[in-house]
Amino acid sequence: MKVEQVYSLLNNTVKEILGESVIVEEDLSNVVDVGRQIISTNNLDNYVKKLVNHIGKVVFVDRVYKGNVPSVIRDSWEYGSILEKISADIPEAIENKSWNLEHGTTYNQDVFYQPTISAKFFNSKVTFEVPVSFTELQVKESFSNKGQLNAFLSMIFNAVETAMTIRLDNLIMRAINNMTAETLIDDLYDEDEDELDLTVSGVKAINLLALYNADKAEAERLGADEAIRNPDFIRFASYMISLYRDRMTKISTLFNVGGKERFTPIEDVTVVLLSDFSSAVDVFLQSDVFNKELTSLPKHETVPYWQGSGTEYAFEDVSKIHVKTSSGKVVEASGILGVMFDVNAVGVANLDRRVTSHYNAKAEFFTNYYKADAGYYNDLNENFLVFFVGAEAEAEAEQPQPDA
Repeated sequence: MKVEQVYSLLNNTVKEILGESVIVEEDLSNVVDVGRQIISTNNLDNYVKKLVNHIGKVVFVDRVYKGNVPSVIRDSWEYGSILEKISADIPEAIENKSWNLEHGTTYNQDVFYQPTISAKFFNSKVTFEVPVSFTELQVKESFSNKGQLNAFLSMIFNAVETAMTIRLDNLIMRAINNMTAETLIDDLYDEDEDELDLTVSGVKAINLLALYNADKAEAERLGADEAIRNPDFIRFASYMISLYRDRMTKISTLFNVGGKERFTPIEDVTVVLLSDFSSAVDVFLQSDVFNKELTSLPKHETVPYWQGSGTEYAFEDVSKIHVKTSSGKVVEASGILGVMFDVNAVGVANLDRRVTSHYNAKAEFFTNYYKADAGYYNDLNENFLVFFVGAEAEAEAEQPQPDA
């Protein structure tokens, strides 16, 4: 074992913490061991210089990753594949002639009034698998007992589970991102300019910053980056999000892309907010008020980013989506603070996770295939709202490719 004398460094640190010295550069290269991939020749005893150091403790990195995505897994079924969703349009009212009777008039009651029924079918799945091979005989020489070997194998199982969780989380977020993009396109897409106009606010895609700045003088208007740290804007944004949650409980055609008559009870509203915004509400707004329930956001889940963190967790990156939607348009937009939707608008259905295994007798190992199938769906006839601050965005139709 390599042993370093650090008395000189420690004497200097004492002077720093007692205020007897200014903060100086400290050489920690011989203090902190960052580990090595292989054992070097330094791992000999300090007595006869011939005995190899033994491993005294084995620690397995086996922390369980639970993920952090909104709860949109709905249901599953064993047989069949199609999810059929049937809805009835609201019928029109007609004149009640009971209170307008005329002598000698025949009132025909044999008219057939057919209800207007529509059905949507969801019949697609995505799938992936993670294969991992295991051995027992070949790795026994690396451990001292069965307990260490089992812990080693358990660590590998956990790594696979983490891989599956990460990928399933990513697919769930993509289902939300696609619905977000479809909503932005429907509300803010300018056909003449062939792009999204995020300087304005729609009824489903709500530009909180544009609404806030509309009532402000030029000198008081905020930019997208500074808005989420401004207590006055945060208060306004919290007010608007709560207001729209109540608006969705009344039946309307305004809050879904399909223009269907829909309402969403409070208990069926799902709110997902960007952590940057949710934390800003807690710190810049909730921390200095007495009646917090009057300024709090609706019950919600948080995500640290919609698509990715970028390299620095910059607001421009974490609030951004860049997707090609199911309708064939490419949307790149940042400044998205949150989404609010009906429980039936976005979902993961028929999730099927399973493991198949194969043993190779010749080489004495077995391979597990960890598989996952699920249907990720968006129902554009259900209520879905997007709250954002007006960052730049683009949307363009996919250009047809010439035939080969």
